[in-house]
Amino acid sequence: MKPYLFFISFFIFSFTNAQNDKDNIFKINDQEYLEMRGANVMLAHDFYPESHQGGVGIIQNGIRVATNGDLRLEPTPGQWQPVPKVGERQVDLNRQTISVNMEYPDDGKNGKGFNPIFYPDLEMKYTLKVTAEGKSFKISVDLEETLPAEWVGKVGMNIEFFPGYLFGKSYYMDEAFGIFTRQANGPGYYDDEEVFQLKPMAVGKELVIAPEDSKQTLSIKNLKNNELQLLDGRAQHSNGWFIVRSLVPAGATKNAIEWLVTPNVIEQYTYKPVVQVSQVGYQTNQSKVAVIETDKNDTTNRNISLLRVDKKGGFTEILNETPKLWGDFLRYRYYQFDFSKVTASGMYVIKYNNEITHAFQIADDIYDRDVWQPTLEYFLPVQMCHMRVNDRYKVWHGRCHMDDARMAPINHNHFDGYIQGPETLAKYKSGEHVPGINLGGWHDAGDYDLRVESQASTVGGLSHIYELFDVQYDNTTIDQSTKTVEMLQPDGKPDVLQQIEHGALSVVGGYKSLGRFYRGIIVPHKRQYILLGDAVNHSDGDIYSKEINASDVDTLAIEKGIKGAPDDRWVFTEQNPWRELNAAADLAAASRSLRGYNDVLAEDCLTIAKEIWQITNPQSPIVKTRLAVELLKTTKDKQYAEFLVKHVDGITESISRIGWIVGPVLNLVSNDDFTEKIRKAVKEYSKEVSKLGKETPYGMPYKPNIWGAGWGIQSFGVQQYYLHTSFPDIFPDTYMLNAMNFVLGVHPGVNTSSFASGVGSRSLTQAYGINRGEHSYIPGGIGSGTALIRPDFPELLEWPFLWQQTEYVLGGGTTDYLHLILAANTLLKQKQ
Repeated sequence: MKPYLFFISFFIFSFTNAQNDKDNIFKINDQEYLEMRGANVMLAHDFYPESHQGGVGIIQNGIRVATNGDLRLEPTPGQWQPVPKVGERQVDLNRQTISVNMEYPDDGKNGKGFNPIFYPDLEMKYTLKVTAEGKSFKISVDLEETLPAEWVGKVGMNIEFFPGYLFGKSYYMDEAFGIFTRQANGPGYYDDEEVFQLKPMAVGKELVIAPEDSKQTLSIKNLKNNELQLLDGRAQHSNGWFIVRSLVPAGATKNAIEWLVTPNVIEQYTYKPVVQVSQVGYQTNQSKVAVIETDKNDTTNRNISLLRVDKKGGFTEILNETPKLWGDFLRYRYYQFDFSKVTASGMYVIKYNNEITHAFQIADDIYDRDVWQPTLEYFLPVQMCHMRVNDRYKVWHGRCHMDDARMAPINHNHFDGYIQGPETLAKYKSGEHVPGINLGGWHDAGDYDLRVESQASTVGGLSHIYELFDVQYDNTTIDQSTKTVEMLQPDGKPDVLQQIEHGALSVVGGYKSLGRFYRGIIVPHKRQYILLGDAVNHSDGDIYSKEINASDVDTLAIEKGIKGAPDDRWVFTEQNPWRELNAAADLAAASRSLRGYNDVLAEDCLTIAKEIWQITNPQSPIVKTRLAVELLKTTKDKQYAEFLVKHVDGITESISRIGWIVGPVLNLVSNDDFTEKIRKAVKEYSKEVSKLGKETPYGMPYKPNIWGAGWGIQSFGVQQYYLHTSFPDIFPDTYMLNAMNFVLGVHPGVNTSSFASGVGSRSLTQAYGINRGEHSYIPGGIGSGTALIRPDFPELLEWPFLWQQTEYVLGGGTTDYLHLILAANTLLKQKQ
C-alpha cells in the first residue's frame, strides 16, 4: 500500500470509530430498557428483590453489576423485609425516560408471631425513573407526599452491587478511598431500633467503583444535598451485596433523589464469543453439536476447529470449518458446530476466535464413571437426615433432628410457605410430639426441611432408576441401626436400594404416625432456618412436647441454642389430593424395588398406596392416572387398567403432561382402542415438541425464566426417554440427549459450567447447598442453572447465595439427573 493511502485509510478508520463512540449514548430500545453499546439499564423488568433481581439493574460490558435500585426502609434489607408494590412500566421516548409507580401500602399485617414480613404503618407512593443522559443515566424519585416525620432518616434509595466482581478492587468516595473486602468487617453499632449495622465504608457526594478496571469502572454522583453512603450488606445477611444508599430528605417530593450514574464502557464493546460444549463430553456414536454464542454486532463468522489433545502435549487439528448460522435468541447471535462424524476416542478441545474450551472426552464409556456416581455417592448421603454422615477426615453433619417433630400450631402460615389450617388433621394437638418421624428422609435444598413431595419423588425416582437400569453401584456404608453413614466405603449393598429405603422410612413413618402424609417438617424459627453449618445445631435433640400456639414460642431460648428449648421441628399436615396421590404413586413404585430387600417396608408402601387409591377422590379423575399406572405395574390388577381405559379421553387431552406416564403400560392395559387413541395424541404432541425445539439453538423446547431452567430441562429429558422408548417411531432420542447436554454445559451465557457440581471439566463449584457459607459445593448436587435477567440476559453467577441459579434440591432436581445420564448411557450403548 502506498504511504498516502495508508494514512487516508487510518484517518477514515479513526474518524469512523470516533464518530461511532460519539453516537454511542443511552437510548430506549424496543425491549423498554436503556441501551448503549456495552451497557444496559433495566427498570422493573424483574421483581424478585429478596434474591437480587429487581428495581434498577445495570449490565456493564457483558456482566450484571448492580440491581435492586429502589426505595427501601432499611439500610441493608434482606429476605422477608418490606418491598414495594410495583406498578406498570411507562416509557417516554421523547424524554428518553422510563418510569414506574411504586407504593408501600399499609396492608394491615402486624408482624407478630412468626410472620417474618413486617409491613409498618407507612403509606408511601412514589415514581421511580431512569433517564438517558448521553453516556450517563439519571436515577430519580418523585414522592407523592413528603415523608412522615417518623420515617425521615429511615427511607432511602438503595442500589446493590454484586460482591463477587468487586473483592479486592478499590473505590473512591470523594477524596476517601478503600478496598472491597472479601468478608464483612467492623466496626459496627446498634441503631435506634437496636438493629446491628456496620458503619458505612464511606460517605460523600461521588462514588467511583473499581477505577483501576476499565471494564467495571462506574461512578455515582449525588445531584442533591444529601450524601451517598457505601454500605456492606453482609453485616446482617451472609448473602448480602454491597449497597449504595441515599436517605430521602425531609420535606422532599419532586426529585427527592437524583443520582447521575456513569458506567464506563469499552470502546466498540463486543461480547466475546462463547463456545458451549458438554463439559463431560460425548459417546462415540452420539450426536455432537457445540453452540457458539456471539454479539449481534459481531458479523465475522470465523472458522472453528476441533483439536485432539495429544498424549505428549499439544494439539492435532481434526476438523476446521465454518460454523452454521442458527440465528438470534435472547440478546445474542448463535452458530452451531456439528462434529458428530468424529468418533475416535480421546480428549478434545474446540478453538474459536483464539479461545480454547476446556478439554472434554469422546469415548464409548463416557458415562460409565464420574458423571452420575457423584450424585449417588456424595450428594444423597450428605443430604440424609437423622444420620451422622462421615466422609474420611470430615463429618458433613451429626445425627440431626432426633427430636422430630412437634405438631404445628393451627391457623398458622409459616415463613417458608407451609400452612396449617384450623385443625391438625391428626390425633395430636399443636405442640405435642409426633413419634415415628425422626428417621429417614433427606434435607431438601439448603434449608433442611422435609417436603413430602421432594421426599416421595426422590423415592419414586430412585425406584424407577433401579428398576430400569439395575444400578448395583455400592460405594457407601449406610447403617440404619446406628444412624451412621460412611462415604466412599462399600458395604455390599446397592446404594440406590439403601437410599430408597431411607426415603421410604420417612414417608411411611409419617403416614403411620399421623394417619396421613405429612406436608412438611421444618424448623419453627428464622434463626434456625438461616443456619449455615451442621444441621445438628438446629436443636438440642431432646423431645419437647407441650401444647402451643404460634405466638408463645420461647424465641430467645431457640436463638441462643439453650438446652431444653422448644427447638424441635414442626410437622405440618394438609388436605391436598394431588400431592397425596403422587406420593402414593411413588410408594407404589418403591414397593417393587424394595421387595426382597426390605419386605416389611415394601408391603407398607403398597398398603398405603392402595389405601390412598381408595380414599382419595379428586375433582378431576385424571389426577389419579399416575397412581393407577404404578399400581398396575406393581399388582397387575385389571381394575387399574380399566380405570385408564375409562378415562382415555381425559388422558389424551392432557397428553403433553401424562403421555410419558401411560406409554410404558400400554402392553399391560392391553386394549387396542386405548393404544390407538394414545398414539394419535402422542403424534400430535410430537409436532408441538418439534416446533418448540426449533425456536432455540439448543434443539429442544426452552423458555428462559427468572428461575434457572435446569431442573425443568432434566424433567423434560426424562419424559422424552419414556416417550422415545414407548413410541420410538414417533419420538427420537434427540430431545433427551439435547436436554442432557444442556445440563452438562450446552446452555446460554458466558458461564458454561455443568450444572452438576464436580462433574466435567468445569462445573458449579459455588452453590446454594448446606455448605454455601464456605462458598463451596457438594459433589453431585444439581444446581437450578442459568436464569434469565429479564427481558433477555442469561446469567449463571459464580456465587453460592442465589437460589434461583445454583440451589440444590431433592426430588426431580436430583433423580431426573441420574435418570437422564443412565438412560443416555443405556440407549447409546444399545446402538454400538
